[in-house]
Amino acid sequence: MRGSPLFLCLFSMPCWLNLMPTAGDKIFHFGTCRVSLSMAEIRAGFTAIKTNIQSRDPVRTLSILSHPHSLHKVKSSDRCCITHQLFTFYVDKVFKHCRTEDSFVNRKISSIANSFLSARRKLGQCREQNNCVCGEESTEKFKQILANYEGLNVTSAAMKSLGELDILLDWMEKSR
Repeated sequence: MRGSPLFLCLFSMPCWLNLMPTAGDKIFHFGTCRVSLSMAEIRAGFTAIKTNIQSRDPVRTLSILSHPHSLHKVKSSDRCCITHQLFTFYVDKVFKHCRTEDSFVNRKISSIANSFLSARRKLGQCREQNNCVCGEESTEKFKQILANYEGLNVTSAAMKSLGELDILLDWMEKSR
């Protein structure tokens, strides 16, 4: 079978390509887990809609993600856990309720949501393999984020959370 090594090489190539980050992707370290994300693509999508989304925020006196329950104080050992929780939060709660009459904005939201969904899946697999558990501090921080979110009506909370996406993105980049 002379063709077998060639077939094996060609067959294994897509597997290797799946493991490698694509151009523009960055590798993020969340505790023991590593996830590649195209941060430039996510930031570009968010920047394109940020003003539109933030103008829809009726409650400017409350922040869902920021101080005094800042993500920046999360221990490195808890980053895997809280990042997975935040990706799940954005996918399951935020993006589902961020629909506008502007199709351009909706497409950008959908693109960001797909990136988060993919990252959540990768991070979830890593958490299972490494038995990552949430520490008490990160659990409390996430509970506060949920309390802030649930203190508003669903649409307002979703728009506010999406408008604060840069807080999460900055934290992710600093924790690289």
